[in-house]
This record gives sequence, structure tokens and C-alpha cells, in this order.
Amino acid sequence: MLTGSAREPADWGGVKPGPLAAFWGTLRLTRCLGRYAADFVEADLRREPIDGPAGAALLGAFFDEIVPLYPGWSPGVGPTAEPHEVVPPRGCFLVSYDGGAPIGCVAVKKLDEHTGEIKRLYVVPSARHAGVARRLLGAIEDVARELGCETVRLDTGDKQPASLSLFRATGYVEIEDYNGNPYASYWMEKRL
Repeated sequence: MLTGSAREPADWGGVKPGPLAAFWGTLRLTRCLGRYAADFVEADLRREPIDGPAGAALLGAFFDEIVPLYPGWSPGVGPTAEPHEVVPPRGCFLVSYDGGAPIGCVAVKKLDEHTGEIKRLYVVPSARHAGVARRLLGAIEDVARELGCETVRLDTGDKQPASLSLFRATGYVEIEDYNGNPYASYWMEKRL
């Protein structure tokens, strides 16, 4: 469940799972010998400070993965996601937990009155291919709506094909460069 919101597990990502709704938020798919197997976990989304302990740990891991992909990249290059930018009423930072351990995060910050920018979507490697990123993306889109956004934007680089696939699969369309990020290859937006 998304702490601090009316969002219920049964509508995460716009999916209505029907009679199994009570289990939807705890069903995770994990890769096992090339196939996906069901694994029940205690998944939880929480609004937290980006510079809190979970945010610091997750973003540290995010930075450790991004820097080798894009030499020269740092959090200070290109668009920012500073603590003051991702707190209400201008934004939000979400952390996903599995059994008390932080496994993913995402932020939104308002660019203007009706447009938000999604930043720092990250899932730890051991929790990938389980729908965590999709769940985080859907939840942060809901938060953007709460903040008055009608559109959300994001960018990604050409060395992150899984991210690009996720964004396309969830309704994001390519647009022109809107933020001057020198490490991005794709700029996208979605009407909420």
C-alpha cells in the first residue's frame, strides 16, 4: 500500500486484477531458471525524504550503476532532484520496501503548475523483473496527479534499454529535449 494516499494495491499501475485483488500488492515474480515463479513478499510504498537513510542507500546504488554507463555523469550534471524539490507541494519521493528492506525508489518534482518530472527511478538488482519499477512508476504518477500535474515528463539514456521499454509500455511518448540533459538520449511525456 502507498502510505499517505488512498491508493490501494488493487489499482496499482491501472491494473484491476479481479478476485485476487487482495494478493496483487504482495505477488512478486522472480526469475528462476529462465522462468518466472510466484513469490509472496511484503511490499510497501512509503513517502520519505530523499536524503533519509533509505533514499541515501538507494541513490548511492543508483549512482554506482549510472556512472560506469555514462562516464562524467554526476548528480550535479543536468536536471536535479534536490531534497527541497521533491517535497510537497512541489514534489515527492517514494521508497518501495520488501520485508522492511528498501528495494526501489522514484521521485517527482514540478516543472510548472501542470507538469511534473519523474526522477531517480531505481530498483535494486535482486528485485528487478518483479514489477517493482512499474508499481513505483504508477504510484508516482498518482502523486503527480495529487500535486496538480496533468502531464509528467522524464528522460533516459541509450544505455538503459529496460527503462526505455518500461516507459514505452506504460504510455510515455517521445518528445523534444525539454531539459538539456547531456546524458539523455530520449525525452518522454505522458498525459495523466
